[in-house]
Amino acid sequence: MKNEVLIRSGAVASASASDGRTRDRVAQLLLERGAATAAELGAELGLSPAAIRKHLDAMLADRLVETREVRHQGRRGRGRPAKAFALTAAAREDLNPHHYDGIATAALRWIAQRSGPEAVSEFAAAQVRALEERCRQAIRQAGDDPIKRAEALAEALTAEGYAANATTIASGGQLCQHSCPVAHVAAEFPQLCDAETEVISRLVGTHVQRLATIAHGDGVCTTHIPGPARGRAVTPATTVRTDT
Repeated sequence: MKNEVLIRSGAVASASASDGRTRDRVAQLLLERGAATAAELGAELGLSPAAIRKHLDAMLADRLVETREVRHQGRRGRGRPAKAFALTAAAREDLNPHHYDGIATAALRWIAQRSGPEAVSEFAAAQVRALEERCRQAIRQAGDDPIKRAEALAEALTAEGYAANATTIASGGQLCQHSCPVAHVAAEFPQLCDAETEVISRLVGTHVQRLATIAHGDGVCTTHIPGPARGRAVTPATTVRTDT
């Protein structure tokens, strides 16, 4: 009888550990993608949608994920409408903790008080300089097409912890960053977002337009990149801000 209890306890512990690993993988995928349906997550992880929904239900109860409407093009078939799931802000914070936000914010306040907002902008530009150089090396083989460069840049930013991806849309391309290491600080000092946007513009070789930022409460940082079809020449960076 004692052996049976030990076997059952071991099986429960093993199942619990397996559930934890699957939940971690689901969370990481949502961090990288921004949002996904149970079917999409199941296909990526090799599990049935029903198995994925079990984990998503538990994550909903723990307030780790939230649901979003899936926009379909064309006619929707019969049955329940599909739901997409995305990490909550608290869950993103757990996956990407910002241990030094308080110190960084205090330092930037000190700079702003002593030297003004222009000094904060100079500081922000200096901070992203090394990131720009690393990404420039990574996209060197991408050619001159801004969309191709954006795709290469997304891979480089992902390696830097930004969980980025690039997609082609009718008006060009879109660069999305699902994680922001300085989101809490940038909420008070948008100069950090401005400096990053200017880096993106220089690296893809054309003007860009920031449409959304995590720092301002959006689920993802989204940057629009006009495609060659718009008839624009490749020019030095000209950043258009829409987040103020």
